[in-house]
Amino acid sequence: MRPHRFATLAWLICILPIAACSRPADDRGAIPAPPDVAAPPGDASKSSSGLAWRVLTPGHGTRHPRPNARVLVHYTGWTTDGRMFDSSVAKGSPIPLSLDAVIAGWTEGVQMMVEGEKRRFWIPERLAYGGAPGSPAGLLVFDIELIRIEG
Repeated sequence: MRPHRFATLAWLICILPIAACSRPADDRGAIPAPPDVAAPPGDASKSSSGLAWRVLTPGHGTRHPRPNARVLVHYTGWTTDGRMFDSSVAKGSPIPLSLDAVIAGWTEGVQMMVEGEKRRFWIPERLAYGGAPGSPAGLLVFDIELIRIEG
């Protein structure tokens, strides 16, 4: 190896980890908010409960999960100001969950989906965390991909 290449390699090995660590902590792994995060667009569908959605990727099959089904999902959630507050995508692993153990907006919305489908949901606060302390407040936006209905 030539001396100048060695010096460049040594510089990269020393500087890159420092540069990576100097980013703000809340930017690490953040998934950018969709452009329609502030409110449901005019072409979004809406249920009588106030849940709004748009299909991002059609699924396959005809089977829908029941209200107490176990499902495997990938998701990302944002507040309407574009702040991501949780994401299985950013964590790198889909999560199994029971639809009777999640917020009401998820229980209602995921039941409309079929395997392989991805939807964006705009969930009103009363169908989300209801203003509970320490939880995201207001209208929440979730991109949810239903990977598998487990039961």
